[in-house]
Amino acid sequence: MKTRQPVGWVYLLVTYFTSCSAFYLPGLAPVSFCETAAEDCQSQIELFVNRLDSVESVLPYEYDMFDFCKDVHEKRPSENLGQVLFGERIESSPYKFNFKEEVKCKKVCTKSYKAADKDDVAKLDFLKMGMQLNYQHHWIIDNMPVTWCYEVEEGQRYCNPGFPIGCLVTSEGKAKDACVINSDFNKRNTFYVFNHVDIKINYHSGDSESWHGARLVAATLEPKSFSHADENNLNCETGEPKEVPVDSKQDVSIVYTYSVRFEEDVHIKWASRWDYILVSMPHTNIQWFSIMNSLVIVLFLSGMVAMIMLRTLHKDIARYNQVDQGDLVKLTPTKEKSFPPYEDAQEESGWKQVHGDVFRPPRKGMLLSVFLGQGTQIFIMTFITLFLACLGFLSPANRGALMTCAVVLWVLLGTPAGYVSARLYKTFGGEKWKTNVLLTALLCPGIVFADFFLMNLILWVEGSSAAIPFGTLVAILAMWFGISVPLTFIGAYFGFKKAAIEQPVRTNQIPRQIPEQSFFTKPIPGIVMGGILPFGCIFIQLFFILNSIWSHQMYYMFGFLFLVFLILLITCSEATILLCYFHLCAEDYHWWWRSFLTSGFTAVYLFIYAVHYFFSKLQIIGAASTILYFGYTMIMVLIFFLFTGTIGFFACFWFVNKIYSVVKVD
Repeated sequence: MKTRQPVGWVYLLVTYFTSCSAFYLPGLAPVSFCETAAEDCQSQIELFVNRLDSVESVLPYEYDMFDFCKDVHEKRPSENLGQVLFGERIESSPYKFNFKEEVKCKKVCTKSYKAADKDDVAKLDFLKMGMQLNYQHHWIIDNMPVTWCYEVEEGQRYCNPGFPIGCLVTSEGKAKDACVINSDFNKRNTFYVFNHVDIKINYHSGDSESWHGARLVAATLEPKSFSHADENNLNCETGEPKEVPVDSKQDVSIVYTYSVRFEEDVHIKWASRWDYILVSMPHTNIQWFSIMNSLVIVLFLSGMVAMIMLRTLHKDIARYNQVDQGDLVKLTPTKEKSFPPYEDAQEESGWKQVHGDVFRPPRKGMLLSVFLGQGTQIFIMTFITLFLACLGFLSPANRGALMTCAVVLWVLLGTPAGYVSARLYKTFGGEKWKTNVLLTALLCPGIVFADFFLMNLILWVEGSSAAIPFGTLVAILAMWFGISVPLTFIGAYFGFKKAAIEQPVRTNQIPRQIPEQSFFTKPIPGIVMGGILPFGCIFIQLFFILNSIWSHQMYYMFGFLFLVFLILLITCSEATILLCYFHLCAEDYHWWWRSFLTSGFTAVYLFIYAVHYFFSKLQIIGAASTILYFGYTMIMVLIFFLFTGTIGFFACFWFVNKIYSVVKVD
């Protein structure tokens, strides 16, 4: 693989934030094309190639790793942090067109493989591996994917932003993947190489607009296979497909060709040129079903919480306060209301009985405060990222912007993490503030970085383009220790300077004994039940997110995702408050950790779903790909655990403070 220069981080930050000035596609301006080049108009259209990937492997590879036709003067556009982390490697290609100049069956290059040459055999074997695992090209024209559109079930047209290298007919005669498109692909134990592409470029003319030239609004292609026996007399209309036997012991020669034509389209505007790709992606109805399903869960939980807050709690508080004003033996009943004896009141609702213990500092308060600090950082980062995505700043056209935005925000949000962690640790009565600050800055990011580094080693050994260059890893460490850690220290300084959070009731010196609990009020069953409803709100959206990551589908429904994010926020809060109330009524006052783990257990269900998705939806093979899948999944699970756990904790913290602040306690 080629060595790559480290990313210039200062330049990256400046470029990223200045690129957010436009609305539709930040940092991207329309490019006009003319038949004759002018100052405001280009005549040559360049086709760029990206890394190749597969649904059967987690390992993407650079275009240069396969023995395809290469550009004589290779150019690489500058890539942002998100593109580098996602393994995107864009480079120029030998496919270059002149605007409105149609080309028929033009030869790009010929690749020959000698059976006696070990290097040639290795290159051909790598190409065969790519075809067997259905690796896909990703081509780009004018920052727009070149798509392969075809009919799927029920006459729906699907536009795939990639197309395969080739396909395989197995020894049993089964046509795999793209081999089903042509009945001529029928020879057993044979690979068929897609060595020809018919490209169609649609443009919108500016004659009736306020700008000069034409703008490209779509680029589609159709991959084909031709043997091209006579290189001097190429025929790209009919002919035998290019066959490469699986166990080939003969010399192989592959001629790569292309045809290109131009077509005017007056209906598609430049600003909406991605729509034909996004519209072809299904499941909008399923999205609405998911939202409605989630809203039903939210309404159910909201009703339960409202019933507790307005009816049960209101009655409890009124009774307790009336009892405190009486002689603590028996209240005088009236015609409107009659209150039971004080003892009965205590028996009926036991949450007031633990008022002297409910704010007793938790065990392992240091670890809890560190988790909550990190969770706060992740929560703010997620909220801002999704909000910007909803506004269109992080659309698929702005490659790598989503990941770049998330990482930069995480680095800059060290201050809230340090502040929350320090303030809560001080509230818990902790005194080892140096340890607290260091753990907040280093523990969870360190776990994520260690996992990420191990995954990167596997990618590096496998020669994948997703392997992060060493310089970029050093730059990430520099951002972590040079920006995030100092900001965490600043936040912790202000957190420790502030007074501890004042509790509404005093804590007794001697802990109260917790009565024997029923099965459902024991910690583990409550925690396990707590994650079910929040997970029920997100699992359909989770399917599309996993599809975009592992099946290389475009994700663009950030409006749905932001709505689901808000629903998850409400559901985690309400489910935790409900279970917290039930445990307090059972006189179990150990709510600190349980509130965090109750909603945090949603991450365990996420992991179980990821395992199910791996075995039921993916066709990933190979030990390296399997390790990478679960390694990256563990990072997602940890981040989601901290995120959901923090939501549940602060919801419960607010609830407990609220109910104990309105009762009169001697």
